[in-house]
Amino acid sequence: MTTESTAAPVAGPGSPEDWPAAIHRALSHGGVRLVSYVPDAGHKRLIELCQADNAMRTVPLTTEEEGIGLAMGAWLGGERSVLLLQSSGVGNLVNVLGGARECRSPLVMIATMRGEYGEFNPWQVPMGRATPAVLKEMGAVVERVVEPSAVGPAVEAALRLAYRSYAAVAVLIAQRLVGIKSFQEQVDR
Repeated sequence: MTTESTAAPVAGPGSPEDWPAAIHRALSHGGVRLVSYVPDAGHKRLIELCQADNAMRTVPLTTEEEGIGLAMGAWLGGERSVLLLQSSGVGNLVNVLGGARECRSPLVMIATMRGEYGEFNPWQVPMGRATPAVLKEMGAVVERVVEPSAVGPAVEAALRLAYRSYAAVAVLIAQRLVGIKSFQEQVDR
């Protein structure tokens, strides 16, 4: 029996696999000043980079819906924002995504995917599979990224599209990039 790697490759700063740093650069160059997030291991490094950036304010959330309200408020106040979440949290956004759509408020979401390649938790699979369709059905433009080198450009494009056309845009980061966990790792903790 062969086993698969249980984590994403370790990437040093500046390496092509350092997609969290590529996202941070894209957010910085895109004028993002507010980063809201529900704590997520997949976004850990990106959150740390944003927290260390004096030009950005990070706001931890208790639910993903709060991030939509923050994004709309930031836009009304003249600032750009981004919402970091996990695919399992997309199901929590359906009602409030309607508000962003009807108000034509720009919205950029960056979601780490679960329920894909190597998932150990069966509860993550249904929403992971439904995430792209749910977002599209609610009017969001969806871009799924599977290569580390494509992450930064995808976020740059999402920022341009959202803030120039007043759209909701989601960048979905494949679970292969985030890394997989095993059930045994969770038991051993």
